[in-house]
Amino acid sequence: MNFDHILIFRSNVNTEADSHRIGNTLDMHPLVDGWSIDLEDEEKILRIVSPKLNAKHITDIVKKCGYSCEELTD
Repeated sequence: MNFDHILIFRSNVNTEADSHRIGNTLDMHPLVDGWSIDLEDEEKILRIVSPKLNAKHITDIVKKCGYSCEELTD
């Protein structure tokens, strides 16, 4: 796996229902190769695998689902 293609965000996704809502959108997006949300982490870490999308694209997608996220860097 190319780790250069993994974007990591803190999010306000809190429940499994929230995760499914965002997941349905991410699953249907042709440029998202994979994703996960760690609901156990206090920052609700969202990981996106995509060689083409950037952080702005992801924050826009998440915002359209009614949630927010902020990219984590180093």
